[in-house]
Amino acid sequence: MPMSSIIARTYEATPAKNVAFLGLGVMGYPMAGHLARAGHSVTVYNRTASKAIAWCAEYTSASGQKHANSPREAAQGADFVFCCVGNDDDLRAVTLGADGAFAGMAPGAIFVDHTTASAEVARELHGAARTLGLAFIDAPVSGGEAGARNGQLTVMCGGDQAAFDAARPLAMAFARAFTRLGESGAGQLTKMVNQICIAGLVQALAEAIAFGQRAGLDLPQVLDVIGKGAAQSWQLDNRGKTMAAREFDFGFAVDWMRKDLGLVLAEARRNGSQLPVTALVDQFYADVQRMGGQRWDTSSLIKRFD
Repeated sequence: MPMSSIIARTYEATPAKNVAFLGLGVMGYPMAGHLARAGHSVTVYNRTASKAIAWCAEYTSASGQKHANSPREAAQGADFVFCCVGNDDDLRAVTLGADGAFAGMAPGAIFVDHTTASAEVARELHGAARTLGLAFIDAPVSGGEAGARNGQLTVMCGGDQAAFDAARPLAMAFARAFTRLGESGAGQLTKMVNQICIAGLVQALAEAIAFGQRAGLDLPQVLDVIGKGAAQSWQLDNRGKTMAAREFDFGFAVDWMRKDLGLVLAEARRNGSQLPVTALVDQFYADVQRMGGQRWDTSSLIKRFD
């Protein structure tokens, strides 16, 4: 990942801490970078070690940055352990067991999980952490890769108030909002609400653009006009014109969205919610996967109309 992966910004003045970051994917890599540039000593761990080595090479100008061979090693001596991995199983793998982060953390340390995972695993790990004298915050993010690079993520948190208050000043290195929504699991449930909204918005935008193109309209002009009225949304502003041009080689991948919607639908079955539109859009994303669009941006729903 190039040096330009992180956009320069001003950081809040906070006391330097020993921090670990587990998972250096498209989100975690720049998030960890913001922590380093904010003055913290960051130890990184990534399942593919070459990415951790590359991250350290990029941040040699920041003091105290290093990589570890296991989550436990990364967590040793850390006041805060941040994490952004793929799913529930990945999260359990980096937290639990002899090589997990919990085994390396000292009592009083705080684990902040930015993975989009289930509320169930958040509550499970919150309980496991508490037994060990640790704190656990579920803190999924919204804002995508651009938000991570710009340090402008929206972070939705669940967990104990004291741990949240302690973690917030550090997390503001990569966030524009870091908000506690309730007890353990509340952050993950809020992220599910977010994904329900996005699924419906993207499908509606795909239908509108396909309709407008069939009607022979000048879509860039149409989008400019309706973007100044009640139809305005982040999706319209940031994805409307690229949808119309069938450009999808960026953004939030369809595979990731299907994972997230799977979590949503499982939680809906548990709590009795009715999500007919979300369930339908999930199947539309399955169609896009069958077209070979697993890594296309979620705006690729419009390909179904081609």
